[in-house]
Amino acid sequence: MLMQQATAVRKEWSAVCDSVIHNKPKFISRIRDKMWFSNLETMSEILEIYQFTADRYIEEDGSVTLSLNEIDLVENGKDEGEARLNLGKSILEYSIDYYNEYELYSHSPNRKKHIPYISKALIIDNPEKIGDMLQCQDGKN
Repeated sequence: MLMQQATAVRKEWSAVCDSVIHNKPKFISRIRDKMWFSNLETMSEILEIYQFTADRYIEEDGSVTLSLNEIDLVENGKDEGEARLNLGKSILEYSIDYYNEYELYSHSPNRKKHIPYISKALIIDNPEKIGDMLQCQDGKN
């Protein structure tokens, strides 16, 4: 019904790309494989509901530690701004590693649920923006 055959897509590649960029995503079928083809703006909108949240801890030396809830990452900084930037960098670095080892990570039971967060971070591709969007709450010691 909504599926376009991969052979037809291949023959009209430029037109299909233009349609995906300017109109709407496409569903593509190749034998038993099913795919979704969209622009990054649409993907960003889909991933909007996925938020990075962290618990904030004030250390004895006054520094701030942020512990990401969605992925097991923890970073520290002299203040919350530095901790956010450090965690933003860690999220992006982990996302790149995940993408580079996608076949392994995406099939690992404890990492499979990271896919939307990884996708979101890779689309944003900016550690400062990722750090700024963290929703922090005070953690319990």
